[in-house]
Amino acid sequence: MSRLLAGLLLGIVAATAHSDPAADAAAARRVQAALGELQSLRAEFRQSVTDAQGRVIEQAEGTMLLARPGRFRWDYRVPGQLIVSDGTTIWFHDIELEQVTIRAVTDTMSGTPAMLLAGTAELQAEFEIADGGADQGLAWSRLTPRRADGDFRLLRLGFAKGVLRRMTLQDRLGQTTDLQFDRVERNPPLDERLFSFTPPPGVDVVGRAPTT
Repeated sequence: MSRLLAGLLLGIVAATAHSDPAADAAAARRVQAALGELQSLRAEFRQSVTDAQGRVIEQAEGTMLLARPGRFRWDYRVPGQLIVSDGTTIWFHDIELEQVTIRAVTDTMSGTPAMLLAGTAELQAEFEIADGGADQGLAWSRLTPRRADGDFRLLRLGFAKGVLRRMTLQDRLGQTTDLQFDRVERNPPLDERLFSFTPPPGVDVVGRAPTT
């Protein structure tokens, strides 16, 4: 799996801020207002990965779709990659390598930021939410998982007028993944067929769909 795909699904490390109960409560309400009533989402995204020295090592862009609970589609135009989930199975299609990797959602998304967007996480039960301040015209909230056994340690969400515009993630090696969202549409009607996938003929298939 490329760093771009791993960056979407894995977690982050960041500096600790001073706690302000009133600001933290406002940060939690901000996240709940943006994600709590979310049923579907369509947006353009730009994704970049930088190393610990701040050098850009990968860039990508494309379109993302969400239909809660658990269904999503990340269509990378550059590079040519696709991630699709029907809520049970997740498919990773690397178009250039002509390879499809199939995994169970429960094995792949547990403890990751993707589960938050896909609506498979209970906000207050799964995360401790704190204020992340204001930066670049956005109001930031910091989400720390209450479980300590996963790779995901902290997620920063940036909001403008109640709409999610940025996600910033940093892995244990100091690599930072930044996602910027544009042309965001909340709760648009989406065709269910967008969240199913059949590997095209001739590609290498790794793994199999979970049995029900």
